[in-house]
Amino acid sequence: MTDSVSNLGYARVDLDREARQGLPEVVYGPGKTVAQICGIVRALLSGNVGPVLVTRVDDAVAEQVAARVPNGRHDSEARLLVWRPADAGGFRTLVVAAGTSDRQVAAEAGAVASAIGLDVACIHDVGVAGIDRLLRVRDQLAGADAVIVVAGMEGALASVVGGLVGCPVIAVPTSTGYGAALEGVTALLAMHASCAAGITVVNIDSGFGAAMAAHRLARTVEARR
Repeated sequence: MTDSVSNLGYARVDLDREARQGLPEVVYGPGKTVAQICGIVRALLSGNVGPVLVTRVDDAVAEQVAARVPNGRHDSEARLLVWRPADAGGFRTLVVAAGTSDRQVAAEAGAVASAIGLDVACIHDVGVAGIDRLLRVRDQLAGADAVIVVAGMEGALASVVGGLVGCPVIAVPTSTGYGAALEGVTALLAMHASCAAGITVVNIDSGFGAAMAAHRLARTVEARR
């Protein structure tokens, strides 16, 4: 075997991913001990040059990890730990959230996107129940290279945004909503069935997945430039 994998016993850290995809492997925090997270982060920091991220970490875990591995930044709302965040590039990514209850997922999308080098702006609470709020930010929508739309309930905001803009739209269904929202399944299916052609849909509550989709778009655009 080559040194492209760092075998820690409890994890095989993919050190070659940065060369393949432009970013180091991202660490999913839940289910890992503090010691395991620290070991993986150290391996990534020493084996790569780009940003190192740990997602879905609560405040207590983040505090312990940051104490053991210096220079990490913790975003409590986004539940994200970051070392060596990238400078903002020229790919304008707009995160649009339907309601305040979708804010945590939107925060994850925005924080991850910013940490990996996208030029990020966020707009909150512009759901379709008061559609005039969305129309007031139409100029910002038009200026984006990609829009990440975060919405629960019936997920209609993704279709509306998809009809207003010509850039890629990445839809994130959230688990926000009452009984028939089915913890995000209704929004997920509605986004998949959208009449606004070409929308990309990621997993329920996956702000991280949306940010990574935007990164792939940005990397392709930059490579062609």
